[in-house]
Amino acid sequence: MIKIGVIGAGHLGSIHLRLLKEIPEYEVVGFYDRDPERAALMEKEHEVKAWDDMNGLIDACDAVDIVTPTVSHYECAKAALKKFKHIFIEKPITHTVEEAKSLQRIAREANVKAMVGHVERFNPAFLAVKDQELRPLFIESHRLSQWNPRGTDTSVVLDQMIHDIDIILCLVGAGIKKVSASGVSVISETPDIANARIEFDNGATANLTASRISFRNMRKMRMFQRKMYLSVDFLNKTCEVIHMNDADSTPDPTKNKIEFKSGDATKTLTFENPKVTPVNSIRMEFEEFAKAILNDTEPPVTLEQATAALDTAYLIMEKINQLCIV
Repeated sequence: MIKIGVIGAGHLGSIHLRLLKEIPEYEVVGFYDRDPERAALMEKEHEVKAWDDMNGLIDACDAVDIVTPTVSHYECAKAALKKFKHIFIEKPITHTVEEAKSLQRIAREANVKAMVGHVERFNPAFLAVKDQELRPLFIESHRLSQWNPRGTDTSVVLDQMIHDIDIILCLVGAGIKKVSASGVSVISETPDIANARIEFDNGATANLTASRISFRNMRKMRMFQRKMYLSVDFLNKTCEVIHMNDADSTPDPTKNKIEFKSGDATKTLTFENPKVTPVNSIRMEFEEFAKAILNDTEPPVTLEQATAALDTAYLIMEKINQLCIV
């Protein structure tokens, strides 16, 4: 059993506490929050010890879950790693790329497991298409949400678009050739809506849009590749896959197909809706983190991958800032 402690008991930290208590691989030894009133409330609600000293909590654990504001991720993670504790950090990994790279080095020296909470990797709709032969050459993503003051102290790129950045980098698996972006600060002091175009070394291109001032919520990604189109709806937990193949001589009546002529050949479009198995994505993150610790395997979202997503997010924000100056 893994003794784990939670640092930060805000909205998301409270969810983490509840889920960690449900997972048999973990023993929740307590949590730390710098707000005494909040700590007392969470201690009563979750029936978990509230520690008044973060270092004392770290000493009592095998692993630490860091759910503090992003600006404090580095110091909390560093404190845990220096004591040779496994760490789980909510996205984005740190406030700066330099901090993220420093954590990579410290984690390697400590020889512990470190995982970052890019939760959309565990969205059931995305999981349903992961086994497809994904080699997308064009990706379009839209992540739109209605206005919510929580999280507006940072750019919409770091708050929302980074989810799609992480997934796209994972899918394409190639270096970045060029980034173009624009954005506008409508209500808050940082961009509330942003659009980015990422061109990759292998010829793939991704267009990303993120907004927190939309009239409706949307979290959808469309992927186009040779002889295949995929659509993943992260919000409604649905997906669609369309294949193009040579026409079958023996049609399968169970599949929805359309035949058409392409030159002298007859082609078939096959429409599929892969089965989406419901899962609690955050719980699954922690289950995978536990497996990595207990089986001594690499976590599914590494510090290196999370750093690449953060680095790309800052490239996008830099392009937006350059545009605003002009």
